Amino acid sequence: MGEIGVIGGGAAGFFAAIHAAQKGAKVIIFEKTGKTLSKVKVSGGGRCNVTHAAFQLSQLVKHYPRGEKFLKKAFKKFQVQDTVEWFESKGVKLKTESDGRMFPISDLSQTIIDLLRQEADKLGVKVKTRASVEHISRDGSGFVLRVNGEDRAMDKVIVAAGGSPKSNSYQMYRELGHSVVDPIPSLFTFNTPEAELKKLPGLTVPNAQVRIEGTKLTYEGPLLITHWGISGPVVLKLSAFGAKWLHEHVYHTNVHIRWKADMKEAEIREALRVYKQRYPKRKVHAHPLFDLPKRLWGHLAESAGIDESLTWSECVKKQINILEQHIFCYILQVKGKTTFKEEFVTAGGVALKDVNPATMESRLVPNLFFAGEVLDIDGITGGFNFQAAWTTGYIAGLSTHN
Repeated sequence: MGEIGVIGGGAAGFFAAIHAAQKGAKVIIFEKTGKTLSKVKVSGGGRCNVTHAAFQLSQLVKHYPRGEKFLKKAFKKFQVQDTVEWFESKGVKLKTESDGRMFPISDLSQTIIDLLRQEADKLGVKVKTRASVEHISRDGSGFVLRVNGEDRAMDKVIVAAGGSPKSNSYQMYRELGHSVVDPIPSLFTFNTPEAELKKLPGLTVPNAQVRIEGTKLTYEGPLLITHWGISGPVVLKLSAFGAKWLHEHVYHTNVHIRWKADMKEAEIREALRVYKQRYPKRKVHAHPLFDLPKRLWGHLAESAGIDESLTWSECVKKQINILEQHIFCYILQVKGKTTFKEEFVTAGGVALKDVNPATMESRLVPNLFFAGEVLDIDGITGGFNFQAAWTTGYIAGLSTHN
């Protein structure tokens, strides 16, 4: 059995290498930077968000803006339960947090890194760092990889090189005949440089609805106000599903926020009317409604022209109408984006039509496999991108045995 080259020493690369080496194949990982598994290291604030407790296939695939259909086939071979069982069989137990994210019980990403390195080492996988693969060429049924200027013959190749938009490796895949969807950012927060809202950093609203103006892109969930704009799960989900639209519009748009996602406009209007009738002498600023944070409520009242000294009975109809409108549809101007913490995720990559989801093998080049973010697959935040890495890595690695 000849040598199998794995391009990329991240989660997908290691998982692919481990499974490729299980039947005695010689496997070598080429990592262009000085460190392997660097994304695993910083994931989840250094705790490593291994996967997500979405155990139903139909539920799991809904968390992928791109690749849902492709992953539906792949997940039939290796999904969340398989990930949990694999790590636990190696002595690493996972725990589930209230939002569904799963972490090692140690709360340390190093636990995951150590396990992957140990498993690879146990199976004789060689790891070369600062090893940049500059070119892939076919040689009969195998390949020649140019690594740091030197040619290396490989029987099979697994590409798990990540999804950086700055990567020049996409050209190599194009030269082998593959289509590449130009990579663009996904998972980011919104910058609102001119918004008064920025004066309220750190405030969280548990269930807001955010919609991109002029589109059907609307999501609900926790929203966080930051000193540069808005963030939180609802914004990240919107950024992922709206990645292409937002990219085309150079990240300049208006978003409409409903601060109470589960209330209709008429319900908000009625609640304000009833409260005004019941508590006419109360100061508007002093008693926030709809469970909104006090500072946010004060900002909404102020933006409706309601002074801190005003009671409900002193407010005119126009002020109440504006307050209602700002609760139901607060318009923010977005100008730019900011990467979310350590989450550098891309939409785009090798086109899925060129890859067999049952094997991760190229449909165009036999013995060439793809895994991880190099594919046109991306998930929302919460462990979904790692799950795609484990699944595609597992399938690619095992498929090299055939």
